[in-house]
Amino acid sequence: MQAQFIAAWAKARQQALELGVRMRPVEPEQATTTARRILDGRRLSDGFSALAEQGRLDLSLEALAVDRRFTGLFTDDQANEALTRLLEAGYRFN
Repeated sequence: MQAQFIAAWAKARQQALELGVRMRPVEPEQATTTARRILDGRRLSDGFSALAEQGRLDLSLEALAVDRRFTGLFTDDQANEALTRLLEAGYRFN
């Protein structure tokens, strides 16, 4: 599951970069730890805000954190924070 998450986040980050959204680099071996740290914080990242402006929150870490494939990697608090951020930004779930 962790390897799939790392690959999915790398792909989402690449797609965001192609849209002109810059994000801090994340080393693959630190990806899960970094993701958890981001979700433990209360501040929205610049990348999240830029993706929201472009209507592409599907490429956000938060969208991956609430994806059924990856929820086991995050605490309930982290998943709830991700969900709250998405809902407050107007994300529409498919």
